[in-house]
Amino acid sequence: MVHNQFMPTRGPAFYQSGDVANPPAAPGHFPYTRGIHEGMYRTRLWTMRQFSGFSTPEETNRRYRYLLEQGQTGLSVAFDLPTLMGYDADDEMAAGEVGHCGAPVSSLDDMETLFAGIPLADVTVSMTINSPAAVIWAMYLVAAEKQGAQWANLSGTLQNDILKEYIAQKEYIFPPRPSMRLVTDTIEFGARQTPRFNPVSISGYHIREAGSTALQELAFTLRDGLEYADHAIERGLGIDEFAPRFSFFFNAHNDFFEEIAKYRAARQLWATLLRDRYGARDERSLKLRFHAQTAGCTLTWQQPYNNVVRTTLQAMAAVLGGAQSLHTNSLDEAFALPSEAAATLALRTQQVIAYESGLAAVPDPFGGSYYVENLTHRLDQCAREYIAKIDSMGGMVPAIEAGFPQAEIAAASYEYQKNVEAGKTVVVGVNRFQEQAEKPLELLRIDPAAETRQRAKLRELRARRGGDEVRRALGNLARTAEGGGNLMPPLIEAVRHYATLGEICGTLKNVFGTWEERPVI
Repeated sequence: MVHNQFMPTRGPAFYQSGDVANPPAAPGHFPYTRGIHEGMYRTRLWTMRQFSGFSTPEETNRRYRYLLEQGQTGLSVAFDLPTLMGYDADDEMAAGEVGHCGAPVSSLDDMETLFAGIPLADVTVSMTINSPAAVIWAMYLVAAEKQGAQWANLSGTLQNDILKEYIAQKEYIFPPRPSMRLVTDTIEFGARQTPRFNPVSISGYHIREAGSTALQELAFTLRDGLEYADHAIERGLGIDEFAPRFSFFFNAHNDFFEEIAKYRAARQLWATLLRDRYGARDERSLKLRFHAQTAGCTLTWQQPYNNVVRTTLQAMAAVLGGAQSLHTNSLDEAFALPSEAAATLALRTQQVIAYESGLAAVPDPFGGSYYVENLTHRLDQCAREYIAKIDSMGGMVPAIEAGFPQAEIAAASYEYQKNVEAGKTVVVGVNRFQEQAEKPLELLRIDPAAETRQRAKLRELRARRGGDEVRRALGNLARTAEGGGNLMPPLIEAVRHYATLGEICGTLKNVFGTWEERPVI
């Protein structure tokens, strides 16, 4: 096991100049330890996003309009579980789950409703979708086109990080290798058709939510990024054709200084790896851009107002670490999807940090701190050891098939929980400072009739669309999947004819099969 118990905070009682190897370069200069821009937030604040989606596309659209009115500067789409797993809202596998953890999107019709009245040419949109990401992206591109937007002008991010699904979140459909083909198809298509859109957001967030350490989050995330680069290069793309549009997604956890150091280490490690492994020359390839979200796994249902404090500290760490985009969790998310009031407070938390705290006044204010510089260096060095271990296994896909990252995370998660239950790790309100009588929160509740309405909409869609065109488009998709062509053009064709998500994923399942993970414990 490699560094599973790495805890940078368990060091000397204090740090001094001898604990710092070399002072980092200025912000905006290679290897970008101190930030990817010279001025950072002095010239432009981070994008404020609130992850949102629930009930129906209509209800979610109303929430988006409300958040934009409140000063949110980018949209972040949460999809419900059936959509994440490639099922239509009327599939028997979707029963009881439609609209409960995000917005249901079964067709282009739903995507058009989701963004009705929101000009996609003017708003950046992040979409948290993975196994069926190529299908959902095709719907988004066609919806934007029908609004009159040019694909070349669209900006946003498709999560599309299937490797972390096998590692941590487990929302996969197809086996790893055909799934990697789908991701590579989107990278290739995006490099040539959507130059301002990020076709993949390499995500450590879910790795951390599954119980990893900060080191594991850092190392596995960057190694996933290298795996996507390897596949794109094997496809025939040059590193500087696609790497400028890679983005990253990290967790903002509780250990304030460790998190700041993690982001700094991520930037310098990515820059040196891209230069030394691939010979990247475009500085946009070398600059690691990342979105951060405060840690959902730290939210507690006991004393939920403590979650506001946790989220504030985590958001401050993300800002001090140089995030380009940020989502702050709501105080009620240990119970349910955020209420409107809780989501507004979470957004106001970002706004107070941005406009009242002074944290945006200078890039990397902890740069030069003996402690933070030492943490940054040690995280960098230990992450390199993890990456070398995965390289020796043949890459991340073989490592996943062997269960290596899954076992490492499981061991770290077990150790953490054991320490909580023993009282060695304190969780305020849970294992110390408990209260017996707590007032209940007013929670958002999903109308059960929403699922009925979504099913009815799908029946109406199937009745009015052209059945012959859909069958031809799905046949073309199957033939392309059986061959070696890029799947984005036939996916877009199928979406234009209002083929549903379930129909498209079913066609691909018939060619690629599905995946069952080998247990690692």
